[in-house]
Amino acid sequence: MVKYPLTRREFLGATAAAGASLLLTSCTPPEDTVEKKTSGLSMIHVALIGYGEEGKVLLESLLKIDGIQVVALCDIWEYHRKEGAHYLKDMGSEVRAYENYEDLLDKEKDLQAVIVATPDFWHAPITNACLKAGLNVYCEKMMSNTLEGAKSMVQTMRSTGKLLQIGHQRRSNPRYRFALERLINGEKICGRFTAANAQWNRAVKPDFGWPKHSDISPEQLAKYGFKDMHQFRNWRWFRGLGGGPLSDLGAHQIDIFNWWFGVTPKSVIASGGLDYYENHDWYDNAMVIYEYQLPKGVARAMYQVQTTTSAGGGYWEMFMGDEGTIKMSEDPKLTAIYREDGAKPWDDLIQRNIFLPKNDDTAADAKVDARETAALAKYDMAVSFNKPPHMPHLENFFNAIRGKEKLNCPADEAYRSEYIIHKANESIAEGKRIILTPEEVEA
Repeated sequence: MVKYPLTRREFLGATAAAGASLLLTSCTPPEDTVEKKTSGLSMIHVALIGYGEEGKVLLESLLKIDGIQVVALCDIWEYHRKEGAHYLKDMGSEVRAYENYEDLLDKEKDLQAVIVATPDFWHAPITNACLKAGLNVYCEKMMSNTLEGAKSMVQTMRSTGKLLQIGHQRRSNPRYRFALERLINGEKICGRFTAANAQWNRAVKPDFGWPKHSDISPEQLAKYGFKDMHQFRNWRWFRGLGGGPLSDLGAHQIDIFNWWFGVTPKSVIASGGLDYYENHDWYDNAMVIYEYQLPKGVARAMYQVQTTTSAGGGYWEMFMGDEGTIKMSEDPKLTAIYREDGAKPWDDLIQRNIFLPKNDDTAADAKVDARETAALAKYDMAVSFNKPPHMPHLENFFNAIRGKEKLNCPADEAYRSEYIIHKANESIAEGKRIILTPEEVEA
């Protein structure tokens, strides 16, 4: 079993010892948008804009990365500003707290990077302002609640020459990168891709509340685009603020479809509805089918998101081929590799420590119908890592600032996934199949 964290040299050495070198490819912006200089920064000063649920998750990873100092915090809610400042002080970091990002940019003169973790509709204006101020930006997905906003971010990245990483953190996950580069592209274990499937189901959960006497005034809420505290705390469910479940949950996994297939789809058809909750704008479930034209034929990819049940085995992505299947998840317990009965044996892959045999209680010869094919042989991936899920993606961002790496998911690459997610929402709204062209998915 290969253990993480490893240095890049150790990672390459470990995979080479398993049989062949692993090519670590990146999704990179055009050469002229990558800072050429190797920064001598021993410490990168960072501001965190947005201290909500996602901001707190990102902060936990930031605090574990050497050479990073969070020096400023911004949130429109005083309750969050105080909470964040007190927490960072307890962790040994004194920060300056701001209500709005304009004041932060005006007063903070020694920043190199900004982390944006606000509601989606603020992503574009904040990110664009930070890039124009000469700062590198890590922005959470979705890029924006509108395609126009997302496209403006790409254009500002290009015009300023600064770095803009979008938070599709699986693109820096060593297990995902190993599966794509080594198993799919290298060993060709899936054979010809025929389909993909992904889901994220979660149980019914009550809307977020807020502590007594912590309300933001109606005037302040209106200034920042919110109708009331309920909408502020539950912005993901409201049109004009977020993009619904396909944005919040599906964005991560639909992005994997594009990444692993290596192309964007030629069509999308989707269905969804607001069938359960009564006080939301966005639908609470959706099913989406993308049609990908691959070198050896068409593969359809189905995505499902349910916010009313946790059934179905959690959140995962499954890529199926005529020789094998890879089921991936950020949760290693949900990851498995399957070999088709007619495919060549994988004994050599086990001997090279690329796969591990996986115990399975299912009897290999058990069949319920004469038309059923033989049970799939099941294996584990011999790669793991023990960092928080967002940490490798943040590390890639900071290494790019120092000139040591290229971004794994710059804004122009992320826009292609952004586009097809927005088009899935459009398909639901219009109740029809939408044809996509390669030109449309480029910002």
